[in-house]
Amino acid sequence: MPQEEFRELYRRLREATRTEDPRGALRHLTPERIAAAAAEVRLGRTVSMAAPIETLPGPDNPVPAAHRMTGPDPDDIGADGLHFALDRISMNVHGDADSHLDALCHVMFDGELYQGVPASTVTAEGALSLSVDLVRDGIVGRGVLLDIPRLRGVPWLEPGDHVTPADLIAAEAAQGVRVGPGDLLMIRVGHRRRRRELGAWDAARARAGLHPAALDFLAEREVAALGGDGNNDTAPSAVAGVAFPVHVLAMHAMGVHLMDYLQFEELAPVCAAAGRWSFLCTVAPLRLPGATGSPVNPIAVL
Repeated sequence: MPQEEFRELYRRLREATRTEDPRGALRHLTPERIAAAAAEVRLGRTVSMAAPIETLPGPDNPVPAAHRMTGPDPDDIGADGLHFALDRISMNVHGDADSHLDALCHVMFDGELYQGVPASTVTAEGALSLSVDLVRDGIVGRGVLLDIPRLRGVPWLEPGDHVTPADLIAAEAAQGVRVGPGDLLMIRVGHRRRRRELGAWDAARARAGLHPAALDFLAEREVAALGGDGNNDTAPSAVAGVAFPVHVLAMHAMGVHLMDYLQFEELAPVCAAAGRWSFLCTVAPLRLPGATGSPVNPIAVL
């Protein structure tokens, strides 16, 4: 996509989804739609859509999370009385391995955040606006999983491949589901399965994701949030001079919160066996005022 075409798409999506609501696309998650999503529960089964947090370095995770035990003291192990096991964890929230949610302050483009908020509001002490605290009450609604490798008859999409608007429409038809207003859309490209079977690679340089044109689909259907098992953006980028066009369009133009590096390898078989690709979805980010994102463990309830 030429940069001029991308800029026009950005302008059009920004105008089409303009709102004064700082929650952006989450405004589509009305109380009525949240209540209706509870009707998706039929089996009473819960499935995590998060990958285990990784503490070992790899090609896609050079600075992994650090997990350190801080207790008990060795002398307390096996001793009489009360003692506690204690630990500490620190992590790079926006890495290429761990499941996380991006706050709307995460993407700066042309000196601005979403809704024209100055990028200078992101300070050394944290973001003064549009931080992950916007979703402190969680995101709950109807989740829909579209499985693009299943549609194409392959185990995964190869790095560099794009999910197109036609793929999304064809996946709906093949799976007997339709994405609608307020839905939490999950798109599987098979990143996690490829990583598990072939080993980790430098996902910053090569990964499957959405083509920027697919964002029209999200705008037309009034999707509330988007999750992917990769970064959502393809690498190399489909737009010269813009490294993460899907992040720019979704978050900066449309106010759609993104969830990156989820995993659907447990959920997809359950959906296929049940013949249902929609479910109650709960997303509970940590309460981190001023933070640009949060580790996250979305749960599908079928």
